[in-house]
Amino acid sequence: MATRKTAAPKVPAVSQAQAEDAIKLLLRWAGDDPTREGLLDTPKRVAKAYKEWFGGYDMHPEDYLKRTFEEVEGYDEMVILRDIEFESHCEHHMAPIIGVAHVGYIPNGRVVGISKLARVVEAYAKRLQVQEKMTAQIANCILDVLQPKGVGVVVVAKHECMTTRGVHKTGVSMVTSKLLGSFREDARTRAEFLQCVGMK
Repeated sequence: MATRKTAAPKVPAVSQAQAEDAIKLLLRWAGDDPTREGLLDTPKRVAKAYKEWFGGYDMHPEDYLKRTFEEVEGYDEMVILRDIEFESHCEHHMAPIIGVAHVGYIPNGRVVGISKLARVVEAYAKRLQVQEKMTAQIANCILDVLQPKGVGVVVVAKHECMTTRGVHKTGVSMVTSKLLGSFREDARTRAEFLQCVGMK
């Protein structure tokens, strides 16, 4: 099975100075003065924060899964990593998305280090996202690279674009799931996974 490429599309390079100038412009647009004392270093700080928040564009999630282990005594039951915390930003308003991901798969002869599953989540989260797409990207990446018998991903998150603007509804969580292979086709496997991650 060919591995689908998940790297971000190529875009023209932007310099640090250009990024800081854009932030100064936004500060003026918001009604403030970027030359006042309290805002002098804000453009530099914001640009640095953006580098961290959107570092996923420089990551290649599939690479994290390429090193696997076969000496597992024939283990062929579920491997589940629960409560992987992540921070992302919505692509519509660039507002924070804060949540957890639950990731599981059934090995097909080989397993991957559990930290690598968390790194896959992080790589996709640190991009501008919609939760539905991120959930599918994580599941598809694991399926394509590991080629397991099944993959399950559940993401539970709160969206600041809904709590701090627009309808202003706090305390609302969004739940998305992507089930592939035996997780989708076998009702008992699906039910076991959802129970293990606290969704049943």
